[in-house]
Amino acid sequence: MKPASLFCFPLLLAACQPLPSVEPAPSATAVEGGAFAEASCAECHAVGRYGISRISNAPPFPVIVNQEGVTAETLSYWLEGAHNYPREMDFYLREREVDGLVAYMLTLQDPNFRRPPD
Repeated sequence: MKPASLFCFPLLLAACQPLPSVEPAPSATAVEGGAFAEASCAECHAVGRYGISRISNAPPFPVIVNQEGVTAETLSYWLEGAHNYPREMDFYLREREVDGLVAYMLTLQDPNFRRPPD
């Protein structure tokens, strides 16, 4: 082998290594919120990145968080107000649950999100 080939070989090997994930690992609060969503919200809502809600009036979480203007503050405000929920939900969230749900739901935000057809 020529000396130049010996020099290029390690560079080629390095180029074949997988790149680290672009998405950061979710926080402990987001993980806790995801578990809460699965246990308390998934009966009606699609709580993962993909899926269809079991109840047609219960929007999937990605549809909720990918609306224009949704931030941690706006989502927290809405989730804290039990008067915002439809009567059939009869739901109350403690502060820790709100914090976890907000952290989890924001992990579902996607700049390339396209709302599924109704």
